Amino acid sequence: MLGTDLTTIPGIDASSALKLISEIGLDIKKWPTAKHFCAWLGLCPGTRISGGRRLNSRTSHSSNRAAKLLRMAASSLYRNESIFGVHLRRMKARMGKVEAITATAHKMARTLYYMMVRQTDFEDPGVDYYANLNKEKTLRYLRKKAESLGYTLEKEKIHALITSNLREVT
Repeated sequence: MLGTDLTTIPGIDASSALKLISEIGLDIKKWPTAKHFCAWLGLCPGTRISGGRRLNSRTSHSSNRAAKLLRMAASSLYRNESIFGVHLRRMKARMGKVEAITATAHKMARTLYYMMVRQTDFEDPGVDYYANLNKEKTLRYLRKKAESLGYTLEKEKIHALITSNLREVT
């Protein structure tokens, strides 16, 4: 009926998918964007700003059962080798356990929204997705830094620098 299989999302089984559908409904297009959908769920970070300074970034209190379900699904992904499991562990290292679960549930809600709008199944980009992103960012940073100092980097030397930096981090 949806045109997509919600059980392809890690952490969501058949009963969770049925509960989500019963809370959300079959028509996802009643929310114009994923931001509206996540705001309805109560998973968006707060945006209280005064004078250019962030006052509060807490999520609003919500008794939405779909949001609770997504939080429970996100909390079950600590040892999962999917993109959501990697995201959860990265966020937990940055901000703490509870906030990381909410951030991962928010990411899952956006994924759920786009799956239902586009009527496609979830395709996991893999565990190395963030590592490759970090590698590309490091590469761009090194090129920019070298150019600002008047140097040019060769591909082999860049690869050697990145791999040595990754070894130092791990």
